[in-house]
Amino acid sequence: MQPKRLCLPVFGFTFLLFLSCHSTQQVDQSDDKSPLVQHLEAIFYHPGFAPVPDQAFPANDYGAQPDSLVDNTQAIQDAIDAAAAAGGGQVILKPGLYRSGALFLKSNVELHLDSLVTIQAIQDDKLYPDIRTRIAGIEMLWPAALINIYEQHDVRITGKGTIDGNGKYWWDKFWGDPPRTGGMWTEYTRRNIRWAVDYDCKRVRPVAVYGSQNVLLQDFNVLRAGFWTVSLTYSSRIHVNGLVIRNNIGGYGPSSDGINSDSSNDILVENCDIDCNDDNLCIKAGRDADGLRVNRPSENIVYRNCITRAGHGLFTIGSETSGGMRNIEVYGLKAEGTNTGIRFKSAQVRGGVIDNIWFHDITMDHVNSPFHFELNWYPEYSYPQIPAEIPETEWPAHWKVMTRPVEPKVRGIPEFRNIRITNVTVTGAQQAFYANGYAEKPIHDLAWENVSIEAEECGEIHHARDWSMDNVRLRIHTNDTLILEDTRGIVMPEITVDVPQIRPPMDTAVDLDTRMFRYRKQHPGSSIFPLDPVSMEIIGPGDTMNSAVHQEVYVFPEGNASLKCYEPLGDGFYYSPLSIIWLQSTRQLQIQSEVRHNWTIHLAWESAPGQVYGATQWNYDQDHQHIIAEVTSAPFTITIQ
Repeated sequence: MQPKRLCLPVFGFTFLLFLSCHSTQQVDQSDDKSPLVQHLEAIFYHPGFAPVPDQAFPANDYGAQPDSLVDNTQAIQDAIDAAAAAGGGQVILKPGLYRSGALFLKSNVELHLDSLVTIQAIQDDKLYPDIRTRIAGIEMLWPAALINIYEQHDVRITGKGTIDGNGKYWWDKFWGDPPRTGGMWTEYTRRNIRWAVDYDCKRVRPVAVYGSQNVLLQDFNVLRAGFWTVSLTYSSRIHVNGLVIRNNIGGYGPSSDGINSDSSNDILVENCDIDCNDDNLCIKAGRDADGLRVNRPSENIVYRNCITRAGHGLFTIGSETSGGMRNIEVYGLKAEGTNTGIRFKSAQVRGGVIDNIWFHDITMDHVNSPFHFELNWYPEYSYPQIPAEIPETEWPAHWKVMTRPVEPKVRGIPEFRNIRITNVTVTGAQQAFYANGYAEKPIHDLAWENVSIEAEECGEIHHARDWSMDNVRLRIHTNDTLILEDTRGIVMPEITVDVPQIRPPMDTAVDLDTRMFRYRKQHPGSSIFPLDPVSMEIIGPGDTMNSAVHQEVYVFPEGNASLKCYEPLGDGFYYSPLSIIWLQSTRQLQIQSEVRHNWTIHLAWESAPGQVYGATQWNYDQDHQHIIAEVTSAPFTITIQ
């Protein structure tokens, strides 16, 4: 019952040599793979990796019952423990859905999930006991995951089945429903301790690997994570292959990162497909004073051949950077509508050295910010301060850890250096570049080669040194320039300005009539039709639209009407509600949004109005009986008179 493995030859090279001279080491021309990739393939594609004895332990024989309301935690755990006591083996289940609390896999044990098997988290905090771990860069007590590999070795989770985090309970606990309307987030924001809610609101992860070695996670699906989806912490020799992650089912969970490596080494993540509501693929290494105390880097890591969809980072470094990161290669990735592409996050209390990172052979389509390097990220979260009115007797232990100062202060400033970005293609972006480092430690020694970007605007670079650009081409749709502040040795890309012809204030009759007929037929009874700025498809109630400067809505007044949807807020860390309301009695259209947009409003109207108050400009198309109003604001109201 062993899963098939792909065996590749062990390449002859000395890994210590790679660590000391990666930049000059010749790549094996036979397969064009770097020494780091060869090293990891030699570990993970070897037939002896993570050995598990060929003996089966059916959890159903220990009392597991599918498709029922039974708590199967103890039955499945008994099968795991029996396999471990016998020297190892494969735990299997009959087809069906199994409700469970925290499970702890053991050394030399494989949990195999066939395609018709689902393990679903029971929404009961008591079933996930607090264990000592690291969460978002801080060592603290946190609930066990649904499936845990905790200080074990030679462990596997395999098969085409599903691990369902059943996370909506924990999403609502964090920020209510709709997002940011309730939960602990609202209370903590009111008390000026927004930074603490991520740590105080304890949520359950689907899969967590901690302090373990020789682990294979292969082929299964993960749904609806309550918090980070797959977490790899203080571990080594971990292979993640072929996972499909779908977290945006039935809502939007906060901090539902896809796959996070945290202060770990010898990691290969490949062939995964991720749709989430935070960083899709990410590497971390501790936070602030606590992370500097641990001082354990993330190193010798490859992420390759993955697809990211909804989410806030195709590939993110940080924001927890304290232990440093080095010898990392990221390639073969594809982002489709992900909010941000290659992303660096840190803060002036994080510290850490990020060194020797290579991104190559990556494509991004309709990614708002393909290169976003913000080292003073999210101040509300990054710089905790406890209000004076909260007595020290009420401080949890982790608050004291989080507010411990970094001394000397310069130790808290992160350093990003020696980064290569080659063979990257970007289409449909909003801003080509955004970089913000520190005057004390600029982002330095970045080598860009064969990079093509099509975007609305160039962007800006602050506090940077020595960026080379070889065959880097920007095609920009506005007349702006690349803003530079406190930079030196920045080679400018080749910039082509391609400003599209300004569209007419009204669609052609055929185009308008065809689209409106189709929209109203598809959505009978509706009268408000916002369009997604990327796909140009209708956004329905509760949907989430892509981020863009320009937004468009069609309104057919037939009595009072309203529609609420969502859009990325700021850099995409959270989603914000967007409401469009038509008030028939006052003939007012209200758009309530936290994000400022350039709005085009198409409003069906039988005759030319006397005035449209609140619009930047407007006109009336007599032939098609439509008002077209342009507004740049948030929120706003227009009134038809």
